[in-house]
Amino acid sequence: MTTPGRGLHGRVLDALGPAITAGDYPPGSVLRTDELAQRFDVSRSVMREAVRVLESMHLVESRRRVGVTVRPKAEWNVYDPQVIRWRLAGADRPHQLRSLTVLRSAIEPVAAGLAARHATAEQCAELTECALGMVANSRGHRLEGYLFHDVAFHRVILTASGNEMFARLGDVVAEVLTGRTQHEVMFHDPDPAAVTLHVRLAEAVREGDAERAERLTREVTAGALKELDILAP
Repeated sequence: MTTPGRGLHGRVLDALGPAITAGDYPPGSVLRTDELAQRFDVSRSVMREAVRVLESMHLVESRRRVGVTVRPKAEWNVYDPQVIRWRLAGADRPHQLRSLTVLRSAIEPVAAGLAARHATAEQCAELTECALGMVANSRGHRLEGYLFHDVAFHRVILTASGNEMFARLGDVVAEVLTGRTQHEVMFHDPDPAAVTLHVRLAEAVREGDAERAERLTREVTAGALKELDILAP
């Protein structure tokens, strides 16, 4: 289904993006815009707009007298939330989930330690509220409600670190957490131990205990990797 507000070029992207990231068009493949415009029954200007978006993601490049060429995976903007979404929707899902979870395990513990040093009172309160929301939605197959608070929790951790580079990874973390839920790479109810870890992490940040915050976050990400071993080997 086309994302609301994206119009005709969004419909083209929703077809081409997943096809490219799934390998249906291998690197070096040439996409003829005239043929694609006819195939999708859109104007050339709509097709050009879709290509510009794909170019911004480094999925393709346009060459005069050649056409639109699919770029190697090594050149893709793998941090683009839409690219992540497309990869999670395809056969590359297990690799993408593992890659993103390993990234989280490298970044989030450090961010949590910094958050314990730099979080404002408002951020501490928000973190506690998110943790309690996770607890409230951790039973009865309420994964969407749990996801809402889980995403917000990790965004606060990254932002409260005071490091703008970490903060910008909030969308990346949101995509992997959302992907796990939407593609059912989760247990019916979250692991109670993981829920408790988030509550304890919020406490550590509020108390300014950087060492404890970092250690607890390592436990959270280690648990996420173990879940992948079981659900998406």
